[in-house]
Amino acid sequence: MEWDAETDILVVGGGGGLVAALAARESGAHVALVEKHDRLGGNTALSSGSVPGAGSRFQRAAGVEDSPDRMVFDVMRQTNGTAPQHLVRALAQESGPLVEWMVDSLDVPLAFVPDLKKVGHSVPRTHGPGGRQGATVVAALEQKAQDNGILVSPGNPVRRLLQDTSGGIAGAVIENAGAEHRIGARKIILACNGFGANKEMLRKYIPEIAEAPYFGHRGNMGEGIAWGLELGARLRDMGAYQGHASVSHPQGALMTWSAIERGGFLVNLDGQRFVDESLGYSGCTTAVRSQREHIAFVIFDQRIHHYLEPKAQDYRDIVAHGGARQGADMEALGAARGLDGRSLADTLACYNSAAGGAATDGDTDLFGRKDFGGAPLCPPFILVKVTAGLFHTQGGLDVDANAQPLRNDGSAIENLYAVGGAAVGVSGADGNKGYCSANGLLAALGLGRIAGRHAGRML
Repeated sequence: MEWDAETDILVVGGGGGLVAALAARESGAHVALVEKHDRLGGNTALSSGSVPGAGSRFQRAAGVEDSPDRMVFDVMRQTNGTAPQHLVRALAQESGPLVEWMVDSLDVPLAFVPDLKKVGHSVPRTHGPGGRQGATVVAALEQKAQDNGILVSPGNPVRRLLQDTSGGIAGAVIENAGAEHRIGARKIILACNGFGANKEMLRKYIPEIAEAPYFGHRGNMGEGIAWGLELGARLRDMGAYQGHASVSHPQGALMTWSAIERGGFLVNLDGQRFVDESLGYSGCTTAVRSQREHIAFVIFDQRIHHYLEPKAQDYRDIVAHGGARQGADMEALGAARGLDGRSLADTLACYNSAAGGAATDGDTDLFGRKDFGGAPLCPPFILVKVTAGLFHTQGGLDVDANAQPLRNDGSAIENLYAVGGAAVGVSGADGNKGYCSANGLLAALGLGRIAGRHAGRML
């Protein structure tokens, strides 16, 4: 074939794909990265930037005992054994070294968060940037990519992949300024996320969430999955997704689930609880969606407020825009927000009683919650109005432990890799219920490092 340009490794997608590009560059390969939008980031920039790292040195320094085996057990338990175990194990083994590499070699400002066990994890293993904003991670990765001589080209969408005579990948057609260019590549890594912005695909694969608000990146149209299908790749767990049950309304900023984990709870417009909040922010999505007007309120107290305010920029934004209402009297506070104040006060009393009794018999809550964080709650109380929606899809191309897409016969498509939302995640086959906190970003960054490293070695 004739090419307008050639490179060793072409990465498609400028969010988590930056990690894939940097891992490939370490092998000495010539690496180019293209992004269809004018700015890098994608869902990675919209995330909290948090990454689980099982057995990292930062955990050990904080006295937390963890291991990849423990993480595998946690993920398989959360997904009822339906997650692809070879990927779960590969990512669990990669997670600790990934965090250390990002800090030591890529200058990404991640720090261990020792005081929270996030959803699905049996011990604290989250590492995140100050302010809990993924844009901080993307900025550091972009700078490091530039420092390492990676050609980064935003505003250059891939239109299709090109095959060689044996059926393997040979290059891609890229559009620039309205003209198409053929780029030859010995390896291509698809890091272009899933199909959260594609209503047609959502209605086909995840009808239960298709009409919900979408809070992910608008460019996630599922092209990588479509290209894989054209090449004969098989799909896996296409009904899986990560939802979020607490997006502030109408502000649209993420109301961190740490408020729940520290002892808060959810009520509906009638001032009543309706779910076991320990299912997590993804697991509670459909419960919030089923409430009147798709609306709920996060209830917590000033102790939790003081914990969140210095740590979470999104929460500070909610406060600054008047989304967090405070009051010493729960009945009056609820009435001021349009709730049944008496019902809300009764709900608080029942919740506090359950939280207080949990320390003795552990089975006091009507909804089955057993971990109440720092509850019972004490005045003054805070209410934040929220809704629920889709953040990203978790199904995609079935890949092996090296991130290579598989055909129906189990053979890998030569020279092609898929990571993040383009590949199947580790949330299993049960919709939104199998998602463990931060495993979406782990699938993007961890599988990205695995793919980049393998692609570089196989040149």
